[in-house]
Amino acid sequence: MNPTMTSGMPDPGAIFAELRAFERSAALKGAIELEVFTHIDDGATTPEEIAAKAGAAVRGVRILCDFLTLAGHLTKFGDSYGLTMNSQLFLSKRSPSYLGSIADFLAGDHQKEAMWQVVACVRKGGAVTPEALEPDSPIWAVFARGMAPMIRTFAAAAIPHVVQGDTPARILDIAAGHGLWGITALQLNPSAEVTGQDWPTVLEVAVENARKAGVGDRYRTLPGSAFDVDFGTGWDVILEPNFAHHFDVADNVKIFRKIQGALKPGGRIAIIEFVPNEDRVSPPMAAGFALTMLTATPKGNVYTFSEFERMLLAAGFQDVKMVDLAPMPQRLITAVA
Repeated sequence: MNPTMTSGMPDPGAIFAELRAFERSAALKGAIELEVFTHIDDGATTPEEIAAKAGAAVRGVRILCDFLTLAGHLTKFGDSYGLTMNSQLFLSKRSPSYLGSIADFLAGDHQKEAMWQVVACVRKGGAVTPEALEPDSPIWAVFARGMAPMIRTFAAAAIPHVVQGDTPARILDIAAGHGLWGITALQLNPSAEVTGQDWPTVLEVAVENARKAGVGDRYRTLPGSAFDVDFGTGWDVILEPNFAHHFDVADNVKIFRKIQGALKPGGRIAIIEFVPNEDRVSPPMAAGFALTMLTATPKGNVYTFSEFERMLLAAGFQDVKMVDLAPMPQRLITAVA
């Protein structure tokens, strides 16, 4: 959120900046596609050098790099550009922490088109074209491939609170996507087995990632809709990452009841989500995600801990707890069957 909007001083420029904020994401996505940050990391620092590497016009590169400097993604000394700590760590392909692929999903056409229909969505109270919830939507394969580098960090923060040691454990990963939540569990527990549940095309990505991680022999799949497929019973842990925000309270209670019935007595559900504080306007990323759900889903939302607690208790769970995963923007909620 823009702090100048609440500074107490009249500032018409802040309104102008907010209405042109889309330029920032467009410029960053463009720079990622042109590999500007990677070229600078490789030693091409002037507009002429970067343009030659990117196959672009010198004038275009200069204007884009100046804008990226204004946005805080580059530094500039004379006619040469440099990387900030963030851009070198996350936006250069030379970095093992490269996150550039997330632009494919976060700044993809489907996201932009949904958000630009905000007026119609507010009037309706939900998405006008909720493509994301259509069966086996191609969006989720894009998500699985693009978002994996970022989710790997989130999973490393959350899963150790749920899976430890080497005791044999059966783990179900609902809406597995890229599979990294379950894959992280397999890496932490060499005696665990994970079944990833998701649409068939998405599970292809999860299986590929499991093989790359060297845990493919302990990774199984369960294709289909989480609401329709048979989970079976006797699971030690059921992961439900970034799934609840797509649905309303009634549907969440429904899936939580199904999960509760699939867990063995004493088994745990682990929910990883954007969980705003009770005021629903903080922290900014978690609270702001509600608008994303308004424009992308028919009834999705973000839920506070007290709302999760009520839903889980209504589904038959007990001992509901929350773990703050800061500096990650999400929180972990667990409950016992």
